[in-house]
Amino acid sequence: MSTGRGPALRDALLQAAADLLARRGYKGVRMQDVADAVGVSRQTVYNEFTDKWGLAQAVLLRDNDAYLDGVDDALSQHGDLHSAVAAAVTYTLKTVRDDPLKKAILTGAGSEEMLPLFTTQAEPLLFAARARIIDHAVRQWPRLDRDTVTDIADAAVRLTLSHVVLPAEPPEVAAEMIAEIVTRYLGGPHR
Repeated sequence: MSTGRGPALRDALLQAAADLLARRGYKGVRMQDVADAVGVSRQTVYNEFTDKWGLAQAVLLRDNDAYLDGVDDALSQHGDLHSAVAAAVTYTLKTVRDDPLKKAILTGAGSEEMLPLFTTQAEPLLFAARARIIDHAVRQWPRLDRDTVTDIADAAVRLTLSHVVLPAEPPEVAAEMIAEIVTRYLGGPHR
């Protein structure tokens, strides 16, 4: 839902909310705080996002678009599928690890209420990532079958997300493992 004031207002509200959520956590942020940070009424924030949960979702989806631009870039820098997947997964794991808001969400530092946006309610993030990766892969490697890429992209995105939520090894190690799975499944050269 949009007030019609344009993308500049929405972007300002999302940036203010992201900053506040990273510093104070979900419980510590009120819609009035976001409104005050941008210099608008609280009702304007409600008109734009309906409620605080909608605002939190919108913050993560906006960040997800920027993150997916980075994934596209990582994939584009490598001609072979294995290296491209490893680079994209490494980029993902390091980006999330270094992001203050995502770190707060994943460590429970005041934003544990938002953890479902990465787990049980992660569909918007997963679907956007999967669609973007599929489109990129079939464009960059046209020999790949779109249906097969769809199957493995879904699995790779979910596996990467599991390493985001509960990292078990360094990003490069997890990335190599996921790249190996993807390339074996797609029948491409692997290590």
